[in-house]
Amino acid sequence: MVAYYISELGGFHLVPKTVLRDGPFGLGAVQEWIEVDDEVDVVNFVQSDGSILRNMALFDAIINNADRKFGHILVGPDGDVYGCDHGVSFHEEDKLRTVLWQFADLDLTEHEIEKIKRILGGLDESYLADLLTTDEIDALKSRAGKLLDLKKFPMPNPNWPAIPWPPY
Repeated sequence: MVAYYISELGGFHLVPKTVLRDGPFGLGAVQEWIEVDDEVDVVNFVQSDGSILRNMALFDAIINNADRKFGHILVGPDGDVYGCDHGVSFHEEDKLRTVLWQFADLDLTEHEIEKIKRILGGLDESYLADLLTTDEIDALKSRAGKLLDLKKFPMPNPNWPAIPWPPY
């Protein structure tokens, strides 16, 4: 729910629509199903430095995604790219793990900086308080603020595995 919210707030549009629904076991998040293009080799696709992957790498840095695997990057038949499975995100400790490190230490563009500012300026903390802890909300704001200060993509943390395992 929060990944979708942040994706939309920042103008990333990477996360399929996600809503809260009452199911047979109580409340839970339900995400729009995305048909994928089986002809796309995601491993090869992810090796590129395309703008959509750069967009996803920035989004993951903001939400502290600890699980961006190849299989969590979906390419639809229309060429749109989505990220799924954000259940290991928003932790208050720096746990970024991703297969998208090709952007590490690159300067952020003005457009990317504007996305971060849009998130920081538009966060509805009362909405987030129902879904994240206070520490997680503070960490989200801190990460976004640090990205604005440095104006660079983050580098891998030397004290934490940089790539999720298995990477698929």
